[in-house]
Amino acid sequence: MRALTANRLTDGEVVFWRQGQWVEQFGDADLFASDDPAGEAAEGHAKNQPTVVVEPYLIDLVESAGLWAPQSYRERIRALGPSNLPHGKQTEGGAAIEALLHAHGAARSTGRVDLIKRK
Repeated sequence: MRALTANRLTDGEVVFWRQGQWVEQFGDADLFASDDPAGEAAEGHAKNQPTVVVEPYLIDLVESAGLWAPQSYRERIRALGPSNLPHGKQTEGGAAIEALLHAHGAARSTGRVDLIKRK
C-alpha cells in the first residue's frame, strides 16, 4: 500500500491526499495498492494543482498490528511526530499519541539516520 504526502507551503505542515484535497492527519489519507495506477494518477493531479504544497510524493506503507503506517521510520516520524507548529501534533493527545507510539514500536529502520544540521 502507499499514500501521497507533501508539505504545505503556507506553514510547512505535513499533509496527505484524500479525495483530491490535502488533509493533516495520516489516518484520513487515501491508501493506494502498490500496483494501482490511481496512486500515480493522484500524484500527477496533485503536482498539477496550483502550488499549495512542496513536491508531493508517494510513500510505501506497511501493516502492523492491524494498522497501516509508513514503512520507513523517517516517514513515520514525519507523518505522526513533531511538526513545525508551536506544540506539534502530539498535543492533540489521544489517537495522535497512540499513533506515534505505534509508529515507533513497529518502525523498520535502515540503520542510517540523516540529521539536518541547523545553523
